Amino acid sequence: MASTSQPLRGKRACKKIFWAVFPHACFILSLVIYAFLGALMFSHIEGNRKVNLSEEYRKFLQNLWYISRNLSDNMTENEEIFKEKIHALLNTAERDWFVNPKDIWTFFGSLFFCCTVFTTVGYGNTYPVTRTGKYLCMLYALFGIPLMFLVLTDMGDILATVLSKSYNQFRKLQSKILASKLCPGSTCNKGDELKSRAQSKVVINEPLTIMEVLKSQPGVKRKPIKYRNAEIFEMLIARENEHTKLARNKSIERWSSCPELARGKTMSRVIENFDKIGKQLEKFDVPIVLMVLVIFVYISCAAAILPNWETRLDFQEAFYFCFITLTTIGFGDTQLEHPKFFLFFSLYIIIGMEIVFIVFKLGQDRLIGLYKKVISFCGEKKMPSKKVYPE
Repeated sequence: MASTSQPLRGKRACKKIFWAVFPHACFILSLVIYAFLGALMFSHIEGNRKVNLSEEYRKFLQNLWYISRNLSDNMTENEEIFKEKIHALLNTAERDWFVNPKDIWTFFGSLFFCCTVFTTVGYGNTYPVTRTGKYLCMLYALFGIPLMFLVLTDMGDILATVLSKSYNQFRKLQSKILASKLCPGSTCNKGDELKSRAQSKVVINEPLTIMEVLKSQPGVKRKPIKYRNAEIFEMLIARENEHTKLARNKSIERWSSCPELARGKTMSRVIENFDKIGKQLEKFDVPIVLMVLVIFVYISCAAAILPNWETRLDFQEAFYFCFITLTTIGFGDTQLEHPKFFLFFSLYIIIGMEIVFIVFKLGQDRLIGLYKKVISFCGEKKMPSKKVYPE
Protein backbone atom coordinates (compact mmCIF):
# COMPACT_ATOMS: atom_id res chain seq x y z
CA MET A 1 0.00 0.00 0.00
CA ALA A 2 2.84 2.39 0.83
CA SER A 3 4.56 1.75 -2.49
CA THR A 4 1.39 2.53 -4.48
CA SER A 5 0.52 5.63 -2.42
CA GLN A 6 3.88 7.30 -2.97
CA PRO A 7 3.55 7.58 -6.80
CA LEU A 8 0.02 8.92 -6.34
CA ARG A 9 1.28 11.56 -3.93
CA GLY A 10 4.05 12.43 -6.38
CA LYS A 11 1.55 12.85 -9.22
CA ARG A 12 -0.71 15.00 -7.05
CA ALA A 13 2.24 17.18 -6.03
CA CYS A 14 3.27 17.58 -9.69
CA LYS A 15 -0.29 18.52 -10.62
CA LYS A 16 -0.44 21.09 -7.82
CA ILE A 17 2.84 22.64 -8.95
CA PHE A 18 1.67 22.67 -12.58
CA TRP A 19 -1.63 24.38 -11.83
CA ALA A 20 0.11 26.84 -9.49
CA VAL A 21 2.62 27.81 -12.21
CA PHE A 22 0.04 27.74 -15.03
CA PRO A 23 -1.36 31.30 -14.64
CA HIS A 24 2.14 32.86 -14.58
CA ALA A 25 3.32 30.84 -17.58
CA CYS A 26 0.09 31.69 -19.42
CA PHE A 27 0.69 35.44 -19.07
CA ILE A 28 4.34 35.27 -20.15
CA LEU A 29 3.56 32.99 -23.10
CA SER A 30 0.77 35.33 -24.23
CA LEU A 31 3.16 38.28 -24.18
CA VAL A 32 5.81 36.36 -26.16
CA ILE A 33 3.27 35.26 -28.79
CA TYR A 34 1.91 38.82 -28.99
CA ALA A 35 5.43 40.20 -29.56
CA PHE A 36 6.21 37.66 -32.30
CA LEU A 37 2.92 38.32 -34.11
CA GLY A 38 3.57 42.05 -33.98
CA ALA A 39 7.09 41.56 -35.35
CA LEU A 40 5.73 39.59 -38.31
CA MET A 41 3.05 42.19 -38.96
CA PHE A 42 5.28 45.28 -38.86
CA SER A 43 8.15 43.66 -40.77
CA HIS A 44 5.72 42.83 -43.59
CA ILE A 45 3.96 46.22 -43.66
CA GLU A 46 6.86 48.62 -43.06
CA GLY A 47 9.65 46.51 -44.56
CA ASN A 48 7.94 46.01 -47.94
CA ARG A 49 6.81 49.58 -48.43
CA LYS A 50 7.95 51.44 -51.53
CA VAL A 51 10.19 54.47 -51.07
CA ASN A 52 8.96 57.27 -53.28
CA LEU A 53 11.47 60.06 -53.70
CA SER A 54 9.42 63.19 -53.28
CA GLU A 55 9.93 66.67 -54.64
CA GLU A 56 11.42 67.74 -51.31
CA TYR A 57 14.20 65.20 -51.75
CA ARG A 58 15.07 66.59 -55.22
CA LYS A 59 15.11 70.13 -53.83
CA PHE A 60 17.39 68.96 -51.02
CA LEU A 61 19.90 67.54 -53.54
CA GLN A 62 19.75 70.69 -55.65
CA ASN A 63 20.43 72.96 -52.68
CA LEU A 64 23.27 70.74 -51.51
CA TRP A 65 24.84 70.85 -54.98
CA TYR A 66 24.39 74.66 -55.12
CA ILE A 67 26.11 75.19 -51.75
CA SER A 68 29.01 72.93 -52.66
CA ARG A 69 29.46 74.64 -56.07
CA ASN A 70 29.50 78.15 -54.60
CA LEU A 71 32.05 77.17 -51.96
CA SER A 72 35.26 79.02 -52.79
CA ASP A 73 38.73 77.62 -52.50
CA ASN A 74 39.48 79.81 -49.47
CA MET A 75 37.70 77.88 -46.67
CA THR A 76 38.64 80.34 -43.94
CA GLU A 77 36.51 83.15 -45.39
CA ASN A 78 33.31 81.15 -45.97
CA GLU A 79 33.59 78.47 -43.28
CA GLU A 80 30.99 79.94 -40.92
CA ILE A 81 28.53 80.70 -43.72
CA PHE A 82 29.03 77.20 -45.11
CA LYS A 83 28.34 75.61 -41.71
CA GLU A 84 25.18 77.63 -41.20
CA LYS A 85 23.79 76.76 -44.65
CA ILE A 86 24.64 73.07 -44.32
CA HIS A 87 23.12 72.91 -40.81
CA ALA A 88 19.90 74.55 -42.00
CA LEU A 89 19.73 72.24 -45.01
CA LEU A 90 20.32 69.08 -42.98
CA ASN A 91 17.50 70.02 -40.62
CA THR A 92 15.09 69.71 -43.53
CA ALA A 93 16.29 66.21 -44.42
CA GLU A 94 14.31 63.09 -43.57
CA ARG A 95 15.85 59.80 -42.55
CA ASP A 96 13.61 57.88 -44.92
CA TRP A 97 15.50 59.35 -47.88
CA PHE A 98 18.76 57.60 -47.03
CA VAL A 99 17.73 54.31 -45.40
CA ASN A 100 16.35 51.15 -46.98
CA PRO A 101 13.21 50.02 -45.06
CA LYS A 102 14.21 46.36 -45.30
CA ASP A 103 17.42 47.10 -43.40
CA ILE A 104 15.45 48.55 -40.48
CA TRP A 105 12.30 46.43 -40.44
CA THR A 106 13.88 43.00 -40.23
CA PHE A 107 12.23 40.44 -37.96
CA PHE A 108 14.53 41.24 -35.02
CA GLY A 109 14.27 44.99 -35.69
CA SER A 110 10.48 44.75 -35.73
CA LEU A 111 10.54 42.62 -32.57
CA PHE A 112 12.67 45.25 -30.88
CA PHE A 113 10.16 47.91 -31.98
CA CYS A 114 7.24 45.87 -30.57
CA CYS A 115 9.03 45.53 -27.23
CA THR A 116 9.54 49.29 -27.05
CA VAL A 117 5.84 49.80 -27.81
CA PHE A 118 4.16 47.62 -25.18
CA THR A 119 6.78 48.40 -22.52
CA THR A 120 6.07 52.12 -23.16
CA VAL A 121 9.82 52.80 -23.52
CA GLY A 122 9.51 54.22 -27.05
CA TYR A 123 13.07 55.15 -27.98
CA GLY A 124 11.92 56.87 -31.18
CA ASN A 125 14.72 55.48 -33.33
CA THR A 126 12.31 53.15 -35.15
CA TYR A 127 8.77 54.27 -35.94
CA PRO A 128 6.10 53.43 -38.53
CA VAL A 129 5.96 55.64 -41.61
CA THR A 130 2.98 54.28 -43.55
CA ARG A 131 -0.54 55.24 -42.58
CA THR A 132 -1.52 51.58 -42.14
CA GLY A 133 1.49 51.00 -39.89
CA LYS A 134 0.57 53.98 -37.70
CA TYR A 135 -3.02 52.80 -37.26
CA LEU A 136 -1.90 49.26 -36.47
CA CYS A 137 0.70 50.62 -34.03
CA MET A 138 -2.05 52.39 -32.06
CA LEU A 139 -4.19 49.26 -32.06
CA TYR A 140 -1.21 47.11 -31.09
CA ALA A 141 -0.33 49.38 -28.17
CA LEU A 142 -3.97 49.48 -27.04
CA PHE A 143 -3.94 45.75 -26.27
CA GLY A 144 -0.21 45.23 -25.66
CA ILE A 145 0.27 47.76 -22.86
CA PRO A 146 -2.44 46.24 -20.56
CA LEU A 147 -1.00 42.78 -21.23
CA MET A 148 2.47 44.01 -20.30
CA PHE A 149 1.23 45.60 -17.08
CA LEU A 150 -0.61 42.37 -16.25
CA VAL A 151 2.67 40.44 -16.63
CA LEU A 152 4.46 43.06 -14.51
CA THR A 153 1.85 42.82 -11.76
CA ASP A 154 1.85 39.02 -11.80
CA MET A 155 5.62 38.66 -11.70
CA GLY A 156 5.76 41.52 -9.22
CA ASP A 157 3.79 39.33 -6.79
CA ILE A 158 6.41 36.59 -7.11
CA LEU A 159 9.25 39.06 -6.72
CA ALA A 160 7.57 40.72 -3.74
CA THR A 161 7.10 37.34 -2.06
CA VAL A 162 10.74 36.37 -2.60
CA LEU A 163 12.03 39.72 -1.36
CA SER A 164 9.71 39.70 1.66
CA LYS A 165 10.77 36.20 2.71
CA SER A 166 14.44 37.02 2.19
CA TYR A 167 14.11 40.20 4.23
CA ASN A 168 12.22 38.40 7.04
CA GLN A 169 14.83 35.62 7.14
CA PHE A 170 17.56 38.24 7.33
CA ARG A 171 15.77 39.98 10.22
CA LYS A 172 15.34 36.66 12.05
CA LEU A 173 19.00 35.84 11.59
CA GLN A 174 19.96 39.29 12.78
CA SER A 175 17.78 38.97 15.89
CA LYS A 176 19.28 35.54 16.67
CA ILE A 177 22.80 36.93 16.42
CA LEU A 178 21.90 39.84 18.70
CA ALA A 179 20.21 37.48 21.17
CA SER A 180 23.26 35.21 21.28
CA LYS A 181 25.48 38.21 21.98
CA LEU A 182 23.23 39.61 24.70
CA CYS A 183 22.47 36.26 26.37
CA PRO A 184 25.40 33.85 26.10
CA GLY A 185 25.58 30.43 27.77
CA SER A 186 22.87 27.95 28.70
CA THR A 187 20.63 30.40 30.54
CA CYS A 188 18.77 31.29 27.35
CA ASN A 189 18.22 27.62 26.53
CA LYS A 190 16.61 27.05 29.92
CA GLY A 191 14.39 30.07 29.40
CA ASP A 192 13.34 28.77 25.97
CA GLU A 193 12.50 25.37 27.45
CA LEU A 194 10.35 26.97 30.14
CA LYS A 195 8.58 29.07 27.52
CA SER A 196 7.97 26.07 25.32
CA ARG A 197 6.55 24.13 28.27
CA ALA A 198 4.33 27.02 29.21
CA GLN A 199 3.12 27.43 25.64
CA SER A 200 2.54 23.68 25.05
CA LYS A 201 -1.10 22.72 24.63
CA VAL A 202 -2.92 19.50 25.47
CA VAL A 203 -4.29 17.76 22.39
CA ILE A 204 -7.24 15.37 22.84
CA ASN A 205 -7.69 12.85 20.05
CA GLU A 206 -10.92 11.21 21.22
CA PRO A 207 -14.19 13.13 21.51
CA LEU A 208 -14.76 13.68 25.23
CA THR A 209 -17.36 15.54 27.17
CA ILE A 210 -16.50 18.30 29.63
CA MET A 211 -17.06 15.95 32.61
CA GLU A 212 -14.70 13.37 31.11
CA VAL A 213 -12.10 16.06 30.56
CA LEU A 214 -12.38 17.12 34.22
CA LYS A 215 -12.13 13.52 35.45
CA SER A 216 -9.16 12.68 33.21
CA GLN A 217 -7.20 15.75 34.30
CA PRO A 218 -6.74 15.60 38.08
CA GLY A 219 -4.27 18.47 38.00
CA VAL A 220 -7.02 20.80 36.93
CA LYS A 221 -8.81 20.50 40.30
CA ARG A 222 -5.81 21.76 42.24
CA LYS A 223 -5.54 24.97 40.18
CA PRO A 224 -7.54 28.15 40.78
CA ILE A 225 -10.85 28.51 39.00
CA LYS A 226 -9.54 31.14 36.59
CA TYR A 227 -6.68 28.96 35.30
CA ARG A 228 -8.85 25.83 35.40
CA ASN A 229 -11.43 27.38 33.04
CA ALA A 230 -8.70 28.58 30.67
CA GLU A 231 -7.16 25.13 30.48
CA ILE A 232 -10.54 23.49 29.86
CA PHE A 233 -11.21 26.00 27.10
CA GLU A 234 -7.86 25.22 25.46
CA MET A 235 -8.62 21.49 25.60
CA LEU A 236 -11.98 22.00 23.92
CA ILE A 237 -10.38 24.10 21.17
CA ALA A 238 -7.75 21.41 20.60
CA ARG A 239 -10.46 18.76 20.32
CA GLU A 240 -12.40 20.91 17.84
CA ASN A 241 -9.29 21.42 15.73
CA GLU A 242 -8.71 17.68 15.67
CA HIS A 243 -12.26 17.09 14.45
CA THR A 244 -11.84 19.65 11.66
CA LYS A 245 -8.61 17.93 10.56
CA LEU A 246 -10.38 14.57 10.37
CA ALA A 247 -13.26 16.11 8.40
CA ARG A 248 -10.78 17.74 6.02
CA ASN A 249 -9.02 14.42 5.46
CA LYS A 250 -12.35 12.76 4.69
CA SER A 251 -13.16 15.50 2.18
CA ILE A 252 -9.76 14.98 0.51
CA GLU A 253 -10.49 11.26 0.22
CA ARG A 254 -13.84 12.08 -1.35
CA TRP A 255 -12.25 14.46 -3.86
CA SER A 256 -9.57 11.92 -4.77
CA SER A 257 -12.12 9.12 -5.22
CA CYS A 258 -14.12 11.18 -7.72
CA PRO A 259 -11.99 12.59 -10.61
CA GLU A 260 -14.76 14.93 -11.85
CA LEU A 261 -15.02 16.64 -8.47
CA ALA A 262 -11.23 16.79 -8.18
CA ARG A 263 -10.98 18.42 -11.60
CA GLY A 264 -13.62 20.98 -10.65
CA LYS A 265 -11.80 21.77 -7.43
CA THR A 266 -8.53 22.19 -9.33
CA MET A 267 -10.16 24.58 -11.78
CA SER A 268 -11.60 26.62 -8.91
CA ARG A 269 -8.13 26.86 -7.37
CA VAL A 270 -6.68 28.06 -10.68
CA ILE A 271 -9.40 30.72 -10.93
CA GLU A 272 -8.61 31.77 -7.36
CA ASN A 273 -4.97 32.18 -8.38
CA PHE A 274 -6.08 34.59 -11.12
CA ASP A 275 -8.10 36.55 -8.57
CA LYS A 276 -5.10 36.87 -6.23
CA ILE A 277 -2.97 38.79 -8.76
CA GLY A 278 -1.55 41.92 -7.16
CA LYS A 279 -2.43 40.95 -3.57
CA GLN A 280 1.15 40.15 -2.51
CA LEU A 281 2.36 43.40 -4.03
CA GLU A 282 -0.09 45.36 -1.89
CA LYS A 283 1.21 43.69 1.29
CA PHE A 284 4.86 44.29 0.38
CA ASP A 285 6.62 46.38 3.03
CA VAL A 286 10.42 46.59 2.84
CA PRO A 287 12.59 49.66 3.56
CA ILE A 288 12.75 51.79 0.44
CA VAL A 289 16.47 52.42 0.94
CA LEU A 290 17.08 48.69 0.58
CA MET A 291 15.07 48.56 -2.67
CA VAL A 292 16.98 51.55 -4.09
CA LEU A 293 20.20 49.68 -3.31
CA VAL A 294 18.81 46.62 -5.13
CA ILE A 295 18.09 48.79 -8.21
CA PHE A 296 21.60 50.26 -8.13
CA VAL A 297 23.20 46.81 -7.99
CA TYR A 298 20.83 45.47 -10.65
CA ILE A 299 21.59 48.26 -13.12
CA SER A 300 25.31 48.12 -12.35
CA CYS A 301 25.47 44.44 -13.31
CA ALA A 302 23.84 45.15 -16.69
CA ALA A 303 26.03 48.23 -17.24
CA ALA A 304 29.09 46.03 -16.77
CA ILE A 305 27.84 43.43 -19.30
CA LEU A 306 26.33 45.69 -22.00
CA PRO A 307 29.61 47.26 -23.29
CA ASN A 308 30.81 43.77 -24.30
CA TRP A 309 28.71 43.94 -27.48
CA GLU A 310 27.88 47.66 -27.57
CA THR A 311 31.46 48.90 -27.94
CA ARG A 312 30.49 52.57 -28.17
CA LEU A 313 29.12 52.50 -24.63
CA ASP A 314 31.23 52.66 -21.50
CA PHE A 315 30.03 51.80 -17.99
CA GLN A 316 28.54 55.23 -17.25
CA GLU A 317 26.68 55.52 -20.55
CA ALA A 318 25.42 51.93 -20.22
CA PHE A 319 24.22 52.68 -16.68
CA TYR A 320 22.39 55.76 -17.98
CA PHE A 321 20.87 53.76 -20.85
CA CYS A 322 19.63 50.98 -18.53
CA PHE A 323 18.12 53.47 -16.10
CA ILE A 324 16.31 55.35 -18.89
CA THR A 325 15.04 52.00 -20.21
CA LEU A 326 13.84 50.51 -16.91
CA THR A 327 12.04 53.71 -15.92
CA THR A 328 10.35 53.70 -19.39
CA ILE A 329 11.57 57.25 -20.10
CA GLY A 330 13.28 56.19 -23.35
CA PHE A 331 14.79 59.39 -24.75
CA GLY A 332 16.36 57.55 -27.68
CA ASP A 333 19.56 59.58 -27.44
CA THR A 334 21.60 56.36 -27.11
CA GLN A 335 21.35 54.15 -30.18
CA LEU A 336 22.26 50.46 -30.07
CA GLU A 337 24.46 48.90 -32.73
CA HIS A 338 23.06 45.41 -32.10
CA PRO A 339 19.40 45.67 -30.98
CA LYS A 340 18.81 41.96 -31.55
CA PHE A 341 21.37 41.16 -28.83
CA PHE A 342 19.49 43.44 -26.49
CA LEU A 343 16.34 41.39 -27.14
CA PHE A 344 17.94 38.56 -25.21
CA PHE A 345 18.00 41.07 -22.37
CA SER A 346 14.19 41.23 -22.43
CA LEU A 347 13.85 39.13 -19.28
CA TYR A 348 16.27 41.53 -17.58
CA ILE A 349 14.11 44.47 -18.72
CA ILE A 350 10.89 42.91 -17.41
CA ILE A 351 12.36 42.03 -14.00
CA GLY A 352 14.04 45.44 -13.79
CA MET A 353 10.79 47.22 -14.61
CA GLU A 354 9.11 45.22 -11.85
CA ILE A 355 11.75 46.26 -9.31
CA VAL A 356 11.41 49.91 -10.36
CA PHE A 357 7.62 49.57 -10.20
CA ILE A 358 7.85 48.17 -6.66
CA VAL A 359 10.14 51.03 -5.61
CA PHE A 360 7.75 53.59 -7.10
CA LYS A 361 4.86 51.95 -5.24
CA LEU A 362 6.79 52.01 -1.96
CA GLY A 363 7.65 55.65 -2.56
CA GLN A 364 4.01 56.38 -3.29
CA ASP A 365 2.92 54.69 -0.04
CA ARG A 366 5.52 56.66 1.91
CA LEU A 367 4.35 59.92 0.32
CA ILE A 368 0.71 59.14 1.13
CA GLY A 369 1.69 58.42 4.74
CA LEU A 370 3.65 61.69 4.88
CA TYR A 371 0.70 63.66 3.50
CA LYS A 372 -1.60 62.06 6.06
CA LYS A 373 0.73 63.03 8.90
CA VAL A 374 1.06 66.60 7.63
CA ILE A 375 -2.71 67.00 7.19
CA SER A 376 -3.47 65.51 10.63
CA PHE A 377 -0.79 67.73 12.20
CA CYS A 378 -2.22 70.84 10.53
CA GLY A 379 -5.72 69.79 11.55
CA GLU A 380 -4.70 69.42 15.19
CA LYS A 381 -3.03 72.83 15.14
CA LYS A 382 -6.11 74.53 13.69
CA MET A 383 -8.53 72.81 16.09
CA PRO A 384 -9.87 75.38 18.59
CA SER A 385 -8.84 74.76 22.16
CA LYS A 386 -11.61 73.82 24.56
CA LYS A 387 -12.64 76.62 26.91
CA VAL A 388 -13.31 75.74 30.51
CA TYR A 389 -16.17 77.77 31.97
CA PRO A 390 -16.39 78.23 35.75
CA GLU A 391 -19.32 76.54 37.44
